[in-house]
Amino acid sequence: MSDYAVCNWQLEKSATLARETEAEPIFAVIAHCARELGFDYCAYGLRVRYPLSNPATVMHSNYPQHWQKHYRARDYLQRDPTVRHGLQSRVPLVWTEQLMALDPAFWDDARGAGLAVGWAQSGVDAAGRIGMLTLARTEDELTPAELVANHSRLHWLVQAAHQHLAPVLAADAACPHMDKLTVREVEVLRWSADGKTAAEIADILSVATDTVNYHMKNVVRKLCTANKTAAVAKAALMGMLN
Repeated sequence: MSDYAVCNWQLEKSATLARETEAEPIFAVIAHCARELGFDYCAYGLRVRYPLSNPATVMHSNYPQHWQKHYRARDYLQRDPTVRHGLQSRVPLVWTEQLMALDPAFWDDARGAGLAVGWAQSGVDAAGRIGMLTLARTEDELTPAELVANHSRLHWLVQAAHQHLAPVLAADAACPHMDKLTVREVEVLRWSADGKTAAEIADILSVATDTVNYHMKNVVRKLCTANKTAAVAKAALMGMLN
């Protein structure tokens, strides 16, 4: 495919993604792109930074349902070699015999589910969230020629998936039904993050102290946290104070 055609492909997909705001339709676009690149399946995993004591991982995939259930039941997330690679490196990873030799039992299960050939790459954003896109298929070796031919589109798809899915999945993981914060609520959070008291914030914003406390109470509720300190930490980790 020519550079011109690749650019048009990316612009077309970008326009489609820009119209979507929910995880399911966004992922559907990503999965369609994966099929156009010759892959039967795709998965996107996001490591969020909250809670601090045990950062969560959110998975979204069109892998066979029996494999998804088996993966969760065996807690394969903790031993998956591709996940370990994605958390440590942004270099693309091709499923090779050397990689599969690291955990033969895991890969035997994966091949049994029809996941025999794959490629993955992770990315990180300004909020510190790490997300990895994996593309897989049942057969047909992933050749160097195919990788070279699809280089630009593969890397664009990783960035597009991370750009559009990470904020949505992170928000859902933090608080599934979280309401959007108002501009004033974010202002109160920012000043709180700087160590200002409610009285000091009231002076800065030229409002009553009770008004500041009212906004903070709403913030704590919207972010599904126990108190102001947890709300400030969570908002910062989610990139909401930028």
